[in-house]
Amino acid sequence: MSEKLPLSARLPSAAGWTPPPLPEDLPGGDMPGDKIRIGEEHVRKASLLFPRLIEALRDCAGEKAVVSVFGGSGVGKSEIASLLSWYLRQAGLGSYVLSGDNYPRRIPLYNDAERLRVFRVGGLQGLLRAGLYSEDVQARLDALWPEGLDAEPTETGGKPWLAVYQAGGRDALRAYLGTDLEQDYEELNGILAAFRRGDSPVWLKRMGRTEDARWYSAVDFRETDVLLLEWTHGGNPALSGVDLFILLNSTPEETREHRRSRARDGKTDSAFTTMVLEIEQEELLRAAPKAALILSKAGDFITAGQVKGGNA
Repeated sequence: MSEKLPLSARLPSAAGWTPPPLPEDLPGGDMPGDKIRIGEEHVRKASLLFPRLIEALRDCAGEKAVVSVFGGSGVGKSEIASLLSWYLRQAGLGSYVLSGDNYPRRIPLYNDAERLRVFRVGGLQGLLRAGLYSEDVQARLDALWPEGLDAEPTETGGKPWLAVYQAGGRDALRAYLGTDLEQDYEELNGILAAFRRGDSPVWLKRMGRTEDARWYSAVDFRETDVLLLEWTHGGNPALSGVDLFILLNSTPEETREHRRSRARDGKTDSAFTTMVLEIEQEELLRAAPKAALILSKAGDFITAGQVKGGNA
């Protein structure tokens, strides 16, 4: 890697910055098949973030920086990260948007199945620990499972055993979602380290939606100054090598509405999906204190305390 001035010495001035015109086909992240849809709200938020991002990057040592843009799937991570990347390039800095969604251990179909398996096994084990399991309870669960009603809170009326089952399942799911059991942090951490070293090429994982859609692409990061990682789990403590965290805050309800609009799965409104989103929100709340910048769904800068207090 050729020697450069530290990144902090090459940053543009944020004073009086105005967003440059956007191309018709704005480059997005590297998730196969993921289409970004830039709207006025994305542009407004990215325009608010960019000057503060430049100022925050001045504290980063070295020639390169990794910025994690994280939040729920309904908050516009892909779009805003793509806009920030474009603004950086227009300011004379090399940038790349890396999607963390390439780094789960299973394709979406199988990971969804594993999440459900973890929940149901945890629920059954919770019943066993409480001494509430019986052949009759199993028969009633057998009737609930095909319709996915075993995670539905309204079904617990008159069924105290089901509340115990759901609590056990939630605990098991909480121990799986976003952890190293689900996501390959080791591989992603290695990529961030290779980027920082200036290795070339760096082989980046690509993952489609079928088991045979797995491959690697060689990327030359020698002229890339800022790597933008956009990912729900971009604030997880298992992730290392990030210089700056940006949290795009949202609620599980907003996330669910976004998934519905994008048709990310066929059971967006299910009680199980709601549980998954609530647990992911818990992870985001735990990560909020490390964020240098937090932008609410409404487009206001807020503190980690406001995120926890639900004032976003």
